[in-house]
Amino acid sequence: MLTTRALDMDTWLDFAALVEANNGVWGGCWCMWYHGKAESEEPPEAKRELKRCRVAEGCAHAALVYEGGACVGWCQYGPPAEIPRIHNQRAYEKDAGAPRDWRITCFFVGKGHRGKGVGRTALRGALDQIARAGGGTVEAFPDATEGRKVSVGFLFNGALPMFKREGFARDRKIGKHKWVVTKTVSSDVKPDQS
Repeated sequence: MLTTRALDMDTWLDFAALVEANNGVWGGCWCMWYHGKAESEEPPEAKRELKRCRVAEGCAHAALVYEGGACVGWCQYGPPAEIPRIHNQRAYEKDAGAPRDWRITCFFVGKGHRGKGVGRTALRGALDQIARAGGGTVEAFPDATEGRKVSVGFLFNGALPMFKREGFARDRKIGKHKWVVTKTVSSDVKPDQS
């Protein structure tokens, strides 16, 4: 059974173990590319520490997916100011419109766990965490995979069909196969009854 937990200092070591077991993810990214250009150019050891510091400060968000006691994947999300970089930035900015409240930037599923619903579980976990944080408009940048064969290793932004199943709507195309999709998430925060 798959479950989710928030990335925080209580789950940091689980996240770090998964990253380290997979060569730092994409050769040492540590899921830092979206945080900013300067941070993404650091060596892998520095990226690990930068990510740990961001987690400790509450400036790095992810829904971690667990199978039993092991972290097997995640979905990174956060407000655009926290994760300002995206692929196809120029095309995105051309018709950006009003800023969104939240952004989903990347997924990772550990070897041996792909094709088992970990990405979908991570996306649902991120949406649940966003609801608990007050909700709002969420954007993501998945790849259209319909009618073409795509290696799951290249779907770090997720696949369009997965987002469509979770109620996201296509907003606009920003690349040959890349879309901006959006969804409004209701707040899970209950008003104070005092």
